[in-house]
Formats: sequence, structure tokens, C-alpha cells
Amino acid sequence: MHPSLVTSRQTMALPPLQANRLLDQVKERIRYLHFSLRTEEAYLYWVRAFVLFHGKRHPRDLGLQEVEAFLSHLANERHVAASTHKQALSALIFMYGKVLGRDLPWLDAIGRPKSSPKLPVVLTAAEVAQVLAALDGRYRLIGQLLYGTGMRLMEGLRLRIKDVDFGHGAIVVRDGKGGKDRTVMLPSSLIDALRQQIGRTRLLWEQDRARKLPGVWLPTALDAKYPRLGQTWGWQWLFPSDTVSVCPRTGVERRHHVIDKSFQRAFKKAVAASQLIKPATPHTLRHSFATHLLQARYDIRTVQELLGHADVSTTMIYTHVLKVGGGGVQSPLDVL
Repeated sequence: MHPSLVTSRQTMALPPLQANRLLDQVKERIRYLHFSLRTEEAYLYWVRAFVLFHGKRHPRDLGLQEVEAFLSHLANERHVAASTHKQALSALIFMYGKVLGRDLPWLDAIGRPKSSPKLPVVLTAAEVAQVLAALDGRYRLIGQLLYGTGMRLMEGLRLRIKDVDFGHGAIVVRDGKGGKDRTVMLPSSLIDALRQQIGRTRLLWEQDRARKLPGVWLPTALDAKYPRLGQTWGWQWLFPSDTVSVCPRTGVERRHHVIDKSFQRAFKKAVAASQLIKPATPHTLRHSFATHLLQARYDIRTVQELLGHADVSTTMIYTHVLKVGGGGVQSPLDVL
């Protein structure tokens, strides 16, 4: 055992692990701490990569030099981005601290990459309209909802029927980034389309009930506390998948929401069809939402609340986008 690996007091508060294999232990601890499926997939990937990089040696027998060698390999040979580098380091910190129960006093000696702030890609209103028009069917409605509310892609795809409040003209975003809830506006131009989408969802729900399929996935321990809650109408996905699939965590076959990758592919095709030069992604709709609200002179604190940013400094990036556009300053070239 590496001499710098000592028992962590913080990990002692966690329950004993039941699994024997390292990757199963990482998975068990992640689920106990209620981390997202995306985090689970990312951490398992990096822990596996770390083990393979060092010839399948167990991490308990590795230390500072091995961690630095792996991170250097990522930066110098794989040329990963700073954010990816940080994610890999976070996975190793989690593994050592929460799974192996070791403090890492030498972590401060590890060089951490610095991310350079980059301006987000923002579309003009005309460009947004072009891309949305090129989307097909329900993908268009999802795109309209993302741009019209500023939601992140997964926040939009995870909406439930009960989250759409036509009476108050609002949509409740549950368990957003950082586990926070917030309320965004319901675009009045989408009311009819959303009602039609809800009607299509109800038909699928009735078919699932007739087939006696398990209910939709529920967060935390709701499924155990209320076994039939996932079968109720209000908890159904607003954008359900056309087919049922096996839940990766429970192994239960049920109806999931539209997969993010399918929308990303549709969006990429729409951008190509619109012949845009800008490298737009679904998240670009969120950037465009924020920038267009600031251009319309809405208060930055209001925009911050709608986006769900914990700190207004995060929202301030969009003011820099406006400055790039000129900010009302006339170029000296135009007065020659």
C-alpha cells in the first residue's frame, strides 16, 4: 500500500461496501450518494482507464507518481480539453476518497489545468428560426421549448406532465443543475402544441397501462415509498420515447423519455440544413435565449434566475457576447 494513503474520516461515515470488484464498488458508492447516471458513466470510464493504463494494477497500490503519469498522458498524448482533464481527476479523487477510504495529502501537488473562459456561440433570432424550422415533428417542439425557456437539454427532456402549469403560464424545472428546482415561463405560442403533445403522450400512457408495463422511473426513494406512483398520469414524461427500453440501473423494462443523443443528431442535421457556419449545438439555444433577453433590456438578475445560475458572474458572460457585437459603439472605420 502506498504510504500516503491513509484512512479518511469522511469515508468512515459511509456504510460498508457490499461489492467486491472495484468498478462495482465505485458504482455502489455513486448510487448511494445519488449522483446522476451521467456522472456514474463518466467516473466508471475514468477509473477503468486509470486501471488499464497501469497494467490492471489495483489503485490501492498506486500513488502520486501514477496519478500524475495518467493525467500527463491525457494532456500530452490524448490532448484532452481542460474540462475533461478535471473530470478525470475528479473521478480519481472520488475513487480514493469515497471508495478506497484514503486521504490524498499529495493531491495539492498535482497540477490542475486552468480553463480559459470562452465566449458561448450565440445565434441571431433569424438563425434560431431557421434551425427550428428545419427540425421535424416533436424535435421542433423540444427545440422551441429550449429556446423559449432557456432550459438545458436534459431539463427539457425530463419534464413530466405535472410540471407544465397552463393556469399560471409556467413550467417547473425539477432537479436542475445542482439539484435545484426553478420556474420558467411557458411561451404562449407553444400552448397549443404542448396540449397536442400531451394528448399523444396520454395515448401511449393508456397503451402502457393496458399492457401492464411498469411505471416510469421515479427519483430518490419515491418508487419504494409509492409503488404505483410511476403509473399515474401526472408523473409521465412530457416527451416519452416511442419504444420501451431497459433501465440501465434497475434492469426494468419501462418507457423512458426521448434520448438526448437522438435530439442532438436531429439538431445537427437541422444546423447543416440551415447552412449555418456557427458550430451550434442544442445548448446554443440556451445561450441565445439569455443573450436575446439581455438585448431586450431585461434585468440580468431576472435572466440569472431563469437560467438557474447560482452566481450572477456566470450570467455575466452574456454581457461579453453583447460587447463583441459592438454594444452600440460605432466603429471608427464607419466614420472615415
